[in-house]
Order: sequence, then structure tokens, then C-alpha cells
Amino acid sequence: MNRGVSGLYSYSMFQNYFKTALRNLWRSKGFSAINIVGLAIGLATCLLIIIYVLDELSYDRYNKKADRIYRLDGEIKFGGNHFILAVAPPLAGPSMLQDYPEVEQQTRFRGQGGLLVKKGNQNIREDKVIYADSTLFDVFTLPMIAGDPRTALTVPHTVVITEKIARKYFNSTDIIGRTLMINDSVSYKVTGVIRDLPTQSHFSFDLFLPMSQLPDSRATDQWLSNNFNTYIVLKEGADPKRLEAKMGGMITKYIAPLIRSAVNQSLEDFQKGGNFVTFSITPLTSIHLHSNKMAELGANSNIQYVYIFSAIAAFILLIACVNFMNLSTARSSNRAKEVGVRKVLGSLRGHLITQFMAESILISFMAMLLALGFAWLLLPYFNQMASKEMSLGLFSRAWLAPGLLVLVMVVGVLAGSYPAFFLSAFRPIAVLKGDLSSGFKTGWLRNSLVVFQFGISIFLMVGTVVIYNQLSYIRTKQLGFNRDHVLIIQNSYPLGERIKAFKEDLLKLPGVEGATMTGYLPTSDNRNDNAFFRSPDLDTKNAISMQSWSVDENYIPVLGMEMAKGRNFSPQFLTDSDGVVINGAAARMMGIADPVGEKLYELMDVQTKKLKAWHIVGVVKDFNFSSLREVVIPMGLFLREDRGNIALRVNSGNMQQLVSRVEDKWRTMAPGQPFSYSFMDDDFNALYKSEQRMGRISLSFSLLAICIACLGLFGLAAYAAEQRTREIGIRKVLGATVTNIIGLLSRDFLQLVALSALIAFPFAWWAMHHWLQDFAYRVDISWKVFALAALLSVGIALFTVSFQAIRAALLNPVKSLRSE
Repeated sequence: MNRGVSGLYSYSMFQNYFKTALRNLWRSKGFSAINIVGLAIGLATCLLIIIYVLDELSYDRYNKKADRIYRLDGEIKFGGNHFILAVAPPLAGPSMLQDYPEVEQQTRFRGQGGLLVKKGNQNIREDKVIYADSTLFDVFTLPMIAGDPRTALTVPHTVVITEKIARKYFNSTDIIGRTLMINDSVSYKVTGVIRDLPTQSHFSFDLFLPMSQLPDSRATDQWLSNNFNTYIVLKEGADPKRLEAKMGGMITKYIAPLIRSAVNQSLEDFQKGGNFVTFSITPLTSIHLHSNKMAELGANSNIQYVYIFSAIAAFILLIACVNFMNLSTARSSNRAKEVGVRKVLGSLRGHLITQFMAESILISFMAMLLALGFAWLLLPYFNQMASKEMSLGLFSRAWLAPGLLVLVMVVGVLAGSYPAFFLSAFRPIAVLKGDLSSGFKTGWLRNSLVVFQFGISIFLMVGTVVIYNQLSYIRTKQLGFNRDHVLIIQNSYPLGERIKAFKEDLLKLPGVEGATMTGYLPTSDNRNDNAFFRSPDLDTKNAISMQSWSVDENYIPVLGMEMAKGRNFSPQFLTDSDGVVINGAAARMMGIADPVGEKLYELMDVQTKKLKAWHIVGVVKDFNFSSLREVVIPMGLFLREDRGNIALRVNSGNMQQLVSRVEDKWRTMAPGQPFSYSFMDDDFNALYKSEQRMGRISLSFSLLAICIACLGLFGLAAYAAEQRTREIGIRKVLGATVTNIIGLLSRDFLQLVALSALIAFPFAWWAMHHWLQDFAYRVDISWKVFALAALLSVGIALFTVSFQAIRAALLNPVKSLRSE
């Protein structure tokens, strides 16, 4: 046979396969619909998760030097506390550039908090503000629209802004040399406009101020403080592990002399006491998924979620493929005679395999087209759940279209391989005689696949219930303070000296029960850690590292805290200005049953060794001021004025009206200044956004997995009923009731679902036990979780199967026997 004839034959053969596949799909429309919809849901879910995972993995990769940029991190253990930090001392970055030839450049960020920027007669609060070194643009790829990156941040009282801010205040990006009035006091000259930062960045700022105007950016005695986010660029070919191994030299060179000066101890003695200070480096591209340290520049994600969702995508796709395999083999009797006739007429097994694989790939292709539609429809909701701005990117990602075609082929081959080999293996003589041994009851592999399907669904069900139990526990746990009905007026600095009068006016409003003024709240991220000593000789064995918060005498009652010992601050005791109220964790660290009256000493100046003595006036019961992932650490409350926020204890039937009255008071006292407020319970819930997102996404995926599994179970039940039509008719003639028939058809499936639960439960317990270890305060995984999952899975399976079972049971036995 020449090549032309052979090619024509091959074309005709594949054309015949295609037509036959379409004919078979149309002939079994119900089966085809179940297969295509099930695969489409699985592929759509897989596609959405692939987009999510790629988005997570792309963070910070827009930087041209991303593979050579590292963040310098600190780790400190002292005074009973252990801090793992995303920050380093002020001089750590410049010292690394000077001392280590592997380092090409360094740059630093220093947190600023919000600023008030004048626009017309109004001040607008901008929170995305940071101090940065002039070397910022040598490290990070931040394309500049206007200005010179080499000089943009070299002079004090200059600012580099993003395109968004430029258009917001000037309606243009051609604004070099123009000024922004900040905090109603200082004009900052715009020296650069950069493009808006990509969303896939672990930091997001709109205004960059020059580091040179910060007094502590070059302080030589600041090696014991850690407050600068520091980044280095390594030279081409430099080994980061070798550099990290040498970084202990900075401890010896710079920090050891300060330790000796401060507490009269050598570094070795300091370390023998269980204390240490170390530095390490984190790759820039690992920060978003692998770093959850103190003082991060933004909320990072977790690589565990990437692993979990990737596994869920694979599982759901496998469930959809298992549906195809199950339904195809279950229909074996329907296709058996076709196979027998084809073999008698000379079809080779290879041709039959190709025919069935062609059908499978065709179904997979149709499912992919439907999946793209599902994904397009669901993406806005998925973005809302995941708090992202993702797109399908069918045209922007050059690899996506070929990748989807490969996925279609893989899914088609994976789902169709077993049915193809299974059906093509039938012996024609036995099949044409009606002897088909692979009926529904003997399909051990099919039963195993059903167990696999529902096992995954039950696993996801248990995980979702545990996540929601933990989130419910977080919402209802007694935290040591009352976060309900607390209105927080944020950034009250613009009130200036009028703040006390403003506070008194608020207390006169109906519905306001109390007010406190402080920059430190349990639901905020404002933290300040200092070292205290039990004796004036600064013995590190008796040192306590604890949070130092500035509060007023109303702080404890307004926030609903309780005293364990001693008393709260009082205006009647003038000596309270030198007093401190410690929490229970600090008292336990001191090892004294009643520490009231004891003294703590704070080193105010390392060089002069100036000490400040604080006397303990009371012990407040522990309250959670960090995430419930962390245990409560030692804390001290100090009677000092802090104008950061005003927190109000309110009790009003019309909260919106009360907020409006508070805002009116603000407008009177601080005209032209932005009024910003929040409720403490909302701020608390915001601490657990990632867990809430995970809970919502897990619930959605669990429902999808169950939906796909039920589609398959529905199809299997239909074919089981079809294959046992004659048996059902005979049983009804012999007196079987509808209930008997339903039980007969449901029993096999319920046994499989029960087996699925027994297999899934240990794996689900292990996975969720491991996830809960991230929380210092967590729920126990109760047996009720597994009982609920078992009842739900059995109920769902019974509901799915019962429809077909009832339909078969109600069929007239005369018709069923006549059709047989």
C-alpha cells in the first residue's frame, strides 16, 4: 500500500472513530452528560487552583535581581522570650556591604505608619508610607516614570510616589519639583514617580521618604535594637549559604562589645545563660510563602495552603476521572455486543482501544470547553474568596493554551485507559452468547474507585468542619478583654493639645460608657519590646523581656480586663508615673507569688548605663494581644500619654447615629482632618483573614468534590438498577415491597461509603492535627466531627442512590419482565 493510500486510509479510519464516538455519546445522552459535566467541574476547579498557585509562586519575581536578593533577618532569645524577626539593626545592612565582598548592594526600609497629605483644604490619610535608602532602586525593580533613581532619595524632605498617588493629588505624573504638604507642617518635594507596585509583591507602598532624615538610621549604639527591614543583593556566583555561615562575625564584632558594656557579660557568658542573637538571610522569592516572622512588611501567605490546594485540585480531577472509568466499565454490558460484533468482523484489539480512547479524549475536550466557561463564571467569586485579582490569562500566558491541550490529552488517556483495555478484552463468542462475567456486583476495581472517590470527599469534609470549628473557637474564646462594643477612633494625633477636651466631650455623649487614650490595642500590630531586670546589677539570669505599652488609667476598665493582684493606675497616686502593671505571664516569669511592690529596672542608655526603676502596682490577668497562634508573653502597662487612638466603650441601640455624633465632635475639634474609625471586634476578625479564606475555599472545594462524586454515584446507581431490572421484577412478583427494593439497591453503595469513611478518617485526623499545631490555642478534634462527616456522607449517598432506587422499585414488574 503506497503512502497516499495509507494516509487516506488512516484519515478515513480516524474520521470513522470520530463519527462513531459522537454517535455513541448521542445515543447515551444521560451517561455523556454526567461524564462531561463531572469532568468539566473537575477541570474548572483544577484550572482555578492552578491560577491561584501560579499567582502565589510569582511573588516578587518581577525584580530583575530576584534570584540574588535576600532579606536579613534577626533571631533573639533573651529574658524568657524568643523572637524570630523580619528586621535587623540599623547598621546591619551597611556593615554587610562593608565587611563581606559577596554583597553587591544593600537597602533598608523603616516603618513610618500613616501620614496626612494635604489636598485642597482637606487632609487625606495615607497609610502605605515607608522610609527607604537611596539605594532602593539598585536593589528592587521599580520602574521610574519621572525623576532620577540615582538621586531621588538622597536629600531630606523629598518623596518618591507611585503613579496612583501622583494622579490622585496632581492628576498628572509630570510633577517633578512639585510639593506635598505632609502632616500640616512640612513640604516634601517630589523627586520621583514610579509605576504602581505589582500586586505580587510582599510589600506595597505608595510614598517613599528618604532614610537620611531619620536620626536613628546611623546610630552606632543601635545594634541592640531591631527595626529595619534590610535587603542585600549578592554578586553573581556568590554562595548564600557560605555567606550566612560567616555572618556570626557581625555578632562578635558589633554586638558582643555592647553586651559587655550593657550587662557586664562576655558573649560566651551571655549565651551560656540560654540567650542568643543570630542573623540569617531569606531569599526574596521565599518571603511570601515561607516567612511569617515578627515585623513583616505585609501579611504573607503560607506554602502549606499551596500544597493543600494543589492536592485538592489533583484529588478533584482524579474523582472526575474515576467517574468516567466507573461509568464506562459499568456500561460494559451495553457495549459488549458492539465489541463482539466488531471483533467477529475483523477489528483488532488495537483498533478497539483507539476507538474507546478517541471517545474519552473527545469527552475530555468537550469537558475542557465547558470547564473554561465554568472557570470564567466562577473566577470573580474565587477572587473574592481568595482576596486576589487573578485572570484566566488565556492570551496573556503563551503556555496556557498548549498546556490545556496537554491536560485534555492526559485526562482523556487517564480516564479512558482502563475502560478501553477492559472493553476491548471481551471474548466475542462469550459476549455474543450473553456470558458477561463482569457485572456490577463483581466490579471490585469499580468499587475500589467509589471508595477512593468518597474517601477524598470525606477527607475534605472533615478538614472543612475542623477549620470552621477552629474559626468558631477563635471568635468565641475568652481573650481576657471584651472586644465587643468598642469603637476605636484611629490616629488621634491631629487633635494635638485638644485631645483631652475631645475625650471629655465624647464621655458626655449618650451611649458612651468609657474612653481610653492609647496607641496600643490588643487588636493592632503596634508592638514595643524592652528588656527589664530584677536587680540594678543587670544580671541577665533575672532578665525579663516584655512588651511595654503606654496607657492611661482608664485602659483596663474600658477594655474589660480584670486585675489578678494589686490595683489599677489611679490619679490619686502620683507615684504611679513610675509604676507598672504587669500581666500574669510576666509575674510567672518573675517566679514570685505576689510581685506587687517589687521593682523592675530598665536600662535607658547603654553608654551611660542610666537606669530607670519601676515599681509594680498590680497584675492584670493575661489577655491575648497577638494571634492565637502564639502564647501570651510578658507585658507591662505604663502610665504614659499616647495619642495614637481613642477607644470608647459604647452601648447604643443606634450605633450609626452614635458614630455620626462622634464624627461631628471630631469635625469641630479637628476641621479638615480625616476621621477614621473601626470596631474592635472587626479588627480582631481581620487578624484571621487567611484562615477565613482557607475555610471558605475549603468548603467550596469540598462541595465540588462531593458534587462530582455524587454525579458518578448517580450514574452507577442508574446502571445498577438497569442491570438488575429482571431481578427487581421477579422480586416484586414474589412479594418484595418498595422499601425492600430500595434497601437492596442502596445497600452495596452504603457499604462502600462506610468503608470510605473508615479509610479517610485516620488520614483526615493526621492532616488536621498537623494544621492545628500552628495555633497555641486550638480546639480538640472531637469524635463528633467524624460522626457528622459519616452521617453527612451516608445521607448524601443515600439521597443520591435513592432516586434511582425508588424509580426502579416503582417500575411495573410486568413491563420489566417483558422487556427482558
